[in-house]
Amino acid sequence: MKNLLNFFIKYGTWFIFFFYVILSCVILFTYNYYHSSIYFSSANKISASIYGTTSEISSYFHLKEINQSLQANNARLENEVLNLRHQLAEYQTLHSDSLLFDKDMQARYDYVAATVINNSIRHPKNYFSINRGYEDGIRPGQGVVDQNGVVGIINVAGPNTSRAISLLNETQRFSVKLKNSDFIGSLSWKGGDPAIAYMEEVPRHAKFHAGDTVVTSGYSLSFPADIPVGVVMNRIKGSDDNFFILKVRLNPDFKSLSTVRVIKDNFKESVDSLSKFDITEDNKR
Repeated sequence: MKNLLNFFIKYGTWFIFFFYVILSCVILFTYNYYHSSIYFSSANKISASIYGTTSEISSYFHLKEINQSLQANNARLENEVLNLRHQLAEYQTLHSDSLLFDKDMQARYDYVAATVINNSIRHPKNYFSINRGYEDGIRPGQGVVDQNGVVGIINVAGPNTSRAISLLNETQRFSVKLKNSDFIGSLSWKGGDPAIAYMEEVPRHAKFHAGDTVVTSGYSLSFPADIPVGVVMNRIKGSDDNFFILKVRLNPDFKSLSTVRVIKDNFKESVDSLSKFDITEDNKR
């Protein structure tokens, strides 16, 4: 207590000084309109600047949540587009006088949004891992895309994580075609530049132009038709005179692969069962 009294006695003049300063400021800004307006306008500018900075910092820390929400919405929209294409193809096979819309028709495709947690691009056989597994519906053989196009195929699924064979894998081939055409080819990566792949087995009579879009053919259960892959750069002469090779610039940027979507084909099991049925019948014979 004695020390506290000594402190106030020693610095008492300073306390009195600050008291009168504060009191004078209150009287000045309260009873003088000009000074009051300056004070409030300055205070508003300072508070607005502080609130703006606070908002930017808060928004920065919420970027991950915002990105996940956007990816989920993108997945939902792309899923609707895929299923609408599938239903349209089904309806087009019916006669125009018997076109029936089945409201209970099962949607064929679903998307599962995921984050890439590990990725390689410098090896002959590259892979990447995602933070989704079989508890999320991920299974081997499912295709993986990002916002730009095809990036790989799931080959191992754990409970909460999975590994995918990257498109940048010399052993992996993808069935592709030139957009708005029936010319099918096989896309493969030859190593080196992670932005370049090659579309092989293109018929000699196929017509194309530099800048034409290369898309999935739809002849695989991993990918629906017409998902972008890349664009044609030029033609390369192959060893077989009946076919040629197209050099393709890939759409995805594998160096910055971060958020992807896994394609779930709800009809895959039924199609696989038909394939197994054929094998069983052949064995019986």
